[in-house]
Amino acid sequence: MNSLKTGTIFLISAIFRVGLILYGEWQDTHMEVRYTDVDYIVFSDAASLMASGQSPYKRTTYRYSPLLAFLLIPNSFISGSWGKFLFSASDLFVGLFIRIILKQRKVPDHLCTYSMLIWLFNPFTFTIGTRGNCEPIVCAMILWIIICLINGNVVQAACWYGLIVHFRIYPIIYALPIILFLDPRFLQSGVKPLLCDWTSDQGKIRQINSQVTDQFDAWIAFKSIFTRSRILFGLVSGSVFLLCTGVFFVLYGWEFLHEALLYHLTRTDPRHNFSIYFYHIYLNYERDLSVLEKLISFLPQFIVQLVLVFCFANDLVFCFFVQTVAFVAFNKVITAQYFVWLFCLLPLILPWTNMKLKWKGLCCILLWVGAQTHWLLWGYLLEFKGKNVFLQLWMASLLFLAANTLILILLIRHHNYTPVFRQNTGLKTTQKKCE
Repeated sequence: MNSLKTGTIFLISAIFRVGLILYGEWQDTHMEVRYTDVDYIVFSDAASLMASGQSPYKRTTYRYSPLLAFLLIPNSFISGSWGKFLFSASDLFVGLFIRIILKQRKVPDHLCTYSMLIWLFNPFTFTIGTRGNCEPIVCAMILWIIICLINGNVVQAACWYGLIVHFRIYPIIYALPIILFLDPRFLQSGVKPLLCDWTSDQGKIRQINSQVTDQFDAWIAFKSIFTRSRILFGLVSGSVFLLCTGVFFVLYGWEFLHEALLYHLTRTDPRHNFSIYFYHIYLNYERDLSVLEKLISFLPQFIVQLVLVFCFANDLVFCFFVQTVAFVAFNKVITAQYFVWLFCLLPLILPWTNMKLKWKGLCCILLWVGAQTHWLLWGYLLEFKGKNVFLQLWMASLLFLAANTLILILLIRHHNYTPVFRQNTGLKTTQKKCE
């Protein structure tokens, strides 16, 4: 019955996405406002160039790995919507992977279903793929890496990790928590790690949380950094990344290296975006910013990332989530598509939160939506009405950062810290909980 229910959910989700893709084609043809994301046109043009044997970087503003253009080559001879179907299929895989991860951690079936629905029927997420944005591919690969780690497949996880960092550089932020996560007891004679299961006994969780957290400082001060699993992950993921990068460097030269990788480290965007840095960039755009000025914005990100990693690396999925929220909130360029990165991880942490939807959860949702809507109002006045509201828009960006920070703090305070795997800490309560 549960299997049929799950299958029905995915069938409805798939039909719904196909309908949106077909509707998008109609809207693009008959209406002034296009449904298709402008980035999809860039992807398609780059794929067409690659299909004809040319460099995809001849298409201005294409700043992605050639792998993306390669995946969209069928746009030229099958259908212009091929990429949308590919991205929407990845969208469905994200929902499937959410269910797999939660079921492996023994989360009750109804919570697995609710968590899966949060992704599959989120208006923001299902429109991303159908409009032609590639982020669902990234989300699916990140969740697959988590599944590989849960199953003890370090080599496979490393291969996919090296590939995804090449494909979309931002997952590099997950490198340190993964390395810390692969503690000396992670692999013992190839035995699959023992998962800590979900439990509804919140009191016991809090008791275990306090004991495990007390041990965490000792855990991260590990005696042997160079363990088998860590070396294996580093060598394999690094090799895959360098292999992909090297191959495309040979094919497309420095243009590839700059557009696909280096550009994102020093990127400055004078157009209005959710970032608090956009106004400074806008005011100083006519003069060349130094490399130091371009990189200085990474300092707050770097500090926040380190704090979050060393606090939550043992609870890997939650660590990924808080890292992503902080990375996006403090980034020097923020567009709406970046929110998908955290939405794919949100369903994986909800079974471990004691925050009730009524009222704190609802307040968090309204705060996030309200701060974003407030920003969009000023953005509309600037973009469509030509009003000089740059200062007001910057203030709205500050408010949006404050809203994200407050929500992140509330989620951390209400999260039941639970290591993914049993650690050999000698805590009887922890061992009893995980068995």
